[in-house]
Amino acid sequence: MSRIAKYPVQLPAGVEVHLTEGMIAVKGGLGKLQRSQFAGVRIAQDNGALTFAPTNDSREAHAMSGTMRALVAGMVHGVSKGFERKLTLVGVGFKAQAQGAKLNLSIGFSHPVIKDMPEGIKVETPTPTEIVIKGVDKQLVGQIAAEVRAYRPPEPYKGKGVRYADEVVVIKETKKK
Repeated sequence: MSRIAKYPVQLPAGVEVHLTEGMIAVKGGLGKLQRSQFAGVRIAQDNGALTFAPTNDSREAHAMSGTMRALVAGMVHGVSKGFERKLTLVGVGFKAQAQGAKLNLSIGFSHPVIKDMPEGIKVETPTPTEIVIKGVDKQLVGQIAAEVRAYRPPEPYKGKGVRYADEVVVIKETKKK
């Protein structure tokens, strides 16, 4: 049984929630998100908070009420404050440039790697070796960051590659004669 669903999601000022049949839409200062609602979950809005409850006593309905609460809490946080993911490039000559809705990476290949950003995602490069990916959708920000990291993941001997800013790469010891 989910215990996380027992806690309501508080709605900050400036965030509106619209509940329709099978859909939930959250609108805030940074944008708008919508998601389909799970069938076994009842969502109620009262006094600036959203409460979640299973519609029946099944195990799946209890689990999905906690899942739905976590997803909606992420949506509320996204439209009010937004999400960001920071990446760092480690390696000689590795650099990144943000060009509008594109990210141009020079990461040791014979050609530059160009990544198109989907709608709703902003990319910034404060320095040539730092990338900041911002957006309102938590899943999409994480997915884009993972795709950029996958172009050149950190290798275990020197640590070269694209890594998350908070990632710790364990360096292996090289062979000894």
